[in-house]
Parts: sequence; structure tokens; C-alpha cells
Amino acid sequence: MNIKKSILLRIRIAFLAISLISAISIIRIWVLQQGKWEEKFAKRDIRSRKIPAQRGNIYATDGSLLATSMPYYKVAIDPTIPDSSDFKKNIDSLARKLSDFFQEGTPTAYKNNIIKARKSKKRFIYLSNKRIDYQAKQKMSEWVLFKSEKASKSGKGKRGMVIFEPEYQRFKPFGMLAARTLGYISDDAGVGLEYAFDKQLAGKSGRALFQRISGGNWVPYNRSPYIEPEDGLDIYTTLDVNIQDVAQEALSEAVIDNEADFGCVVVMEVATGEIKALANLGRNEDGTYTENYNYAIGDRGSTDPGSVFKLASMMALLEDKAVKVTDYVDTEDGIKDFYGVRLNDVKKGGFGTITVQRMFEVSSSIGIAKLVNDRFKQTPTKFIDYLQKFGLNTPLDFQMAGEAKPYIKTPQDPTWSATSLPWMSIGYETRISPLQMLAFYNAVANNGKMVQPIIVKSIKNADEVIQDFETIVLKEKICSDSTIMLLKMLLEGVVERGTAKLARNNLYKIAGKTSTSQKFKNGKYVKAYHTSFAGFFPSQKPKYSCIVVIDNPRGERQYGGDVAAPVFKRVADKLFYQDIELQRSLSLGGLPNNNFVATQVPAYTSILKQAYQALGVLPQSIDTTAEWTKASFNPDASISLQKADVKKGFMPNLKGYSLRDALFILENRGVKVKVEGQGKVYQQSVRPGRGIGIGDKVTLKLR
Repeated sequence: MNIKKSILLRIRIAFLAISLISAISIIRIWVLQQGKWEEKFAKRDIRSRKIPAQRGNIYATDGSLLATSMPYYKVAIDPTIPDSSDFKKNIDSLARKLSDFFQEGTPTAYKNNIIKARKSKKRFIYLSNKRIDYQAKQKMSEWVLFKSEKASKSGKGKRGMVIFEPEYQRFKPFGMLAARTLGYISDDAGVGLEYAFDKQLAGKSGRALFQRISGGNWVPYNRSPYIEPEDGLDIYTTLDVNIQDVAQEALSEAVIDNEADFGCVVVMEVATGEIKALANLGRNEDGTYTENYNYAIGDRGSTDPGSVFKLASMMALLEDKAVKVTDYVDTEDGIKDFYGVRLNDVKKGGFGTITVQRMFEVSSSIGIAKLVNDRFKQTPTKFIDYLQKFGLNTPLDFQMAGEAKPYIKTPQDPTWSATSLPWMSIGYETRISPLQMLAFYNAVANNGKMVQPIIVKSIKNADEVIQDFETIVLKEKICSDSTIMLLKMLLEGVVERGTAKLARNNLYKIAGKTSTSQKFKNGKYVKAYHTSFAGFFPSQKPKYSCIVVIDNPRGERQYGGDVAAPVFKRVADKLFYQDIELQRSLSLGGLPNNNFVATQVPAYTSILKQAYQALGVLPQSIDTTAEWTKASFNPDASISLQKADVKKGFMPNLKGYSLRDALFILENRGVKVKVEGQGKVYQQSVRPGRGIGIGDKVTLKLR
């Protein structure tokens, strides 16, 4: 190797060595300084963050607000903004206001904390963890050092040091009314309208750059572009607040009185399918009831429908020309063997030989099972085809999530047996939700036209209609006009002469069917019942259809006619009496509106008389000398006054009383009263009829 090449090689080796040592030194310095640079970088960290949009409102059919987003704010400050003279002049006044407002510290403590943050040049500190409402925000914005001054002629303004960090919370003005139907939405779950229409209600989030400052807080980066959020759209429902209130109150009393597992009420407008009320209540472990599930549409409410299904069986028999309502059927002695399995009628000894019409009115399971089995046992698929034609096997494609799919057994099902046909005819071995069954009854009321139930009428952006939802016809005709006419007559007879006499009203006709089906648990039917009543009113000119379900009543009453039918009547009567146009359509003129009358709730007699005189109402009085009187609105539109059972020295039954009246009675007797909840009395710690006097304690629970 010559000298030149040797020198070049040595130079290259030396260069590589120096480069390697330099690289190692740089890496080492970087490692040693990493924590310091990361800390400095963190203080200048700038990121894009989402700005949430304000969620849209949900309205009732009359424009009443059912759900809205209320703004709340956390209060922070940037104490570096005011100049020294303003700060020194006004800090004491501000500290006093903060102490009075938040009541979390003395004025001196607030003052010292703000001064300390200012000296440390902290640009963002929270004054409290409390959240304030919009009115408080407006008031606080006018405080010294918080108030922003408008720009002068030179173009320069002065920004206040307060920072309001907004948060939106969902608020329901009517409290728990239709709470489950309205629903909620969270990061990982949701139910009801809030969930089903989340895309429309949520709006579109905005974007802005935020800078992380000392203390780890994020503040808007003033020099960044800002993408405004787009507020959510508004949902207009078909719900009627008054009808919902009536349905929910009637349901609440029924499930509590009967200690039921759950219950639901759905009220629908016949012609349009618009749902006017949707109430659900389920029993909690502590015995209270809340809207914990939508039983009207979901799987947990979808069960063997029982005798309300007999309407479909009668429809199939009439369409197939198998029977006439004047034909006779032998219901035997109340016991019938079907392929080795015994079927019992509710009446011991049976109904004997009766007409088909009477069989339906008294809900003879043996009668309907014999007719269906005799007609279709050789061709059971023909019976199933009729049920499909009636729309009972097709989902409704309802606007809310969670709709249960109907289940109608077919001969291809591995569980099909010889008893499947007669048992299906009386509402067993099937699964149908209350809403699905109501849609079927509504079709009968609607002269055979089946319409899709609807709960959202339109979506709007302010006054601009974005989308309208019109009535959708699922089936133009589920059966012939002659069959519809006969079925309406049969359903009316159930109320007038059959199992639903407790739903009868002398002023207008109700058409419907009761049901009491045994519950299926652990592979067998047990002595627990699923009761219901489905129907429509007025039967002469149907305007509303309704279904009531009371599951597993534990009281003395166990049948649909005793448990569910009275709830239906209460809802129907309220709607009828407050709808003057409906009364006039039946040529009844206008009846006194019982919204004015405290029906069945005792009131102070002298005050009640004054109220009636002011309204021009002349009640029929039985005992007007009584201190407390109970008013009843009679079926013939007259009002009766009866002496209320409010005896001195004894605990009265205060259920249904307003708090004012309950307190008036008890405190006049020297009783100490503890009140829980709001509304009317539904429970009292001392049972009615027990002796009570001065110094005794009573707890009243209201809802």
C-alpha cells in the first residue's frame, strides 16, 4: 500500500470515529434533556378539539316542550387580563361577590387565590366546581373585572377575565311524563326517541384549536380558525300531554294497587295511527315503579297475548265462512280434552250450548278452540295464512328502536304439535307485543285498513320543515267489510254483556276484548297471569284505539276484565268528556267537562260549592251539611255530592288528595306530617280507620 492510500484510510477512520462520538454525544444530551423539553412542549401543546353542538328539542303534538338542553357553566378566570390599577381597585369587591355567590370560602380566601394565580401568570383557574345556569351567567357577566367593555373609537376594547365553560344537560319540563318514551342517549347506550333520532337531534360538532397552558387546562387558541357547531334539529311527536298524563296516572294506580310486575298503556288515533300516549311502568326490587323498560314495544312485553287474540281467530272463521254468529256451539261442562291435554273454561261447569256471539262475549276458550280445530285441523297452514293476511306476523317497522318481532308458529316449527292449533286459537304458543296487537285492533276500528303506528310527525330546523312523516298504510284491507261489521258487534257485546262490563259507559259505546293468560315459566304454565284489554271508542265512530296490559297482578283481582278494563275505561272517559267535538259527532251536544270537577277526591264542601256555582253547575247533593264532600261525575253527565269519610279521631284514607287538603285535615287534628315526593298522596304510613290524635306522626308519599 502506498503512502497516499495509507494516509487517506487513516483520515477516513478518524472521521468516522469523530462522527460516531459526536452522534453518541448528541443522543446522550437529548436523552438527558428530554424531560425538560417535553415539559416545555407540553406547555405549548396545541390540539384540535371538538365543540359539541346544542341538542335539538322534542315537542308534543301541541308544541309543548317535552325535552330540551339547558346550558350550564363552570366558571373560570384568566387573572392576567386586567391591568394593575383596575385589579387593585376592584379585587376586594369581586372577592365578596364570589364568596356570597358560591359560599365555598371567605372573601379573603378568594382574593388570595386570585392574587396568587395572577403573580404566577396562570391564565386559567376554576373558581368552583359548581355549575351555574344561564341566568346566573348573565348576572355574573356584569360584575367588575368580569364585564367586557366595548371597543372605543380607536378600535380597542377590554375583555373581562371571566371564562364560562359551557355544558349542556338534558331537561324534561314535565318530569317523568313519558320519560322512557323520550329516552336518553349516552356514550355507549340509549333508548327511546333520544336514541332513535340521535342523528337528527345531535347536530354537527364544530372544531377549534385549543392550547394547553400551565396547570394542564385547555383554553381556546385565539389565532386559530373556528368551525361553528350546527345545532340539532327539533323533533315534533304525536304525543298529547293531557292524554299521556291520564294514561300514566291510571296505569300507575293500577300497577300499585295490584302489585303487578309491569304494565303499559298505548293510546292511538284510529285514522292516522298517531300515538297519543305511550306509558310503561315496571316494578323495582324495593316495590316502587319506574319507567324502566318499554314493555309496549320490546321483547319483555312480547308474550302470549291470550284472549285478545281470539279476535283474530273469529276473523279467520268468519272469513272462511265456517260459522255464523247466530250458530250454536257446545262448550260442554267447562272441561275439554284436546289430544290428551285438558283445557278449562274460566267458569266452573261451563257455559253449556250457546251462540257464537255469546261464546265470544263470555270468552269461552273451549268454544273458540273447538271451532278453529274442527275447521282447520286438516289444513292448519290455511289458518296461519289468515293470520299472515291480517298482518299479525309482520313487524311494524316502528320509528323507535327495540321493536319485538312477532312470532306466529307454523307446522314447520319443530315444536308444532297436535295441540298447537287449538292453543294458538286462544292466544297461546305465539308472541306478540302490545303495540302489534293494538295495530290489529286499530285496523278493525278503521274498517279493515291497517296503518303503521307513528310517534314522530315531523323534524324541523326552527320553523323550516326538514322531514314530514305521513301515515303509512300497511294493508288496505285485512278482511271483508261484512266481517268487520260483525266483529265490531261482537267486541261491543263483550263490554255491554260480557267480560268487560267494568268498561261500560251509558253515554257512548266501547268495543274491546279482555284477556287473562297464564304465564309460561321454566317450561310450563304457572298460576300467574298476564292481563290485558284492547279495544276502541266510541264504537259507533271510532276515534281512538287503546291497549292496557297489567302483568302478574297479585291482588284479589286476577282477570283482565277486573284489572285492565277499568284502566281502559278511565282513559276513555277522560278523553271522551274533554273532547266536545267527539260528543257532538255522536249528537250528544256538549257535556260538562269533568276537568273542572275533583271526581272521587274529597274536598272542603263550602269551597266545592263555590266552585260549582262559579261554573254554573248544579250538583245533586246527598249531604251538603258534611264538612268534607266527595264529588262524582255520573255517566249521565250529572254530578253527585256524597259525604266524604273524614271522621274526627280516625285516620282518613288520603289516597288521591292534594297535599294542601291532606295537610289541612291532619294538621287541624294536631298530627305531625312528613311529606315525601310531589303531586298527590298515594301512600300513607297510618292505615285508614285507625285512631289518631294530637302529636301522632304520619308520613305521606306523593307522586
